[in-house]
Amino acid sequence: MSFFNQLGTQQPMNGFQSMMQRFQQFQKMFTGDPQQQVQQLLQSGKVSQQQYNQAVQMAKQFQQMMGGK
Repeated sequence: MSFFNQLGTQQPMNGFQSMMQRFQQFQKMFTGDPQQQVQQLLQSGKVSQQQYNQAVQMAKQFQQMMGGK
């Protein structure tokens, strides 16, 4: 299951710790250039522009929650 799919299966505020564990697991297993991987997913149609936009928005919110810029 991809990270996008894993995020989609999580209900808001339902198991934040579980989401963090999934992210850390994904982060450990991820290899390569993230930007290139995302571009390949978009170009192949495996991820729609809407899914990409949602993921970017979620990432920004996640970054704010974690005290990032």
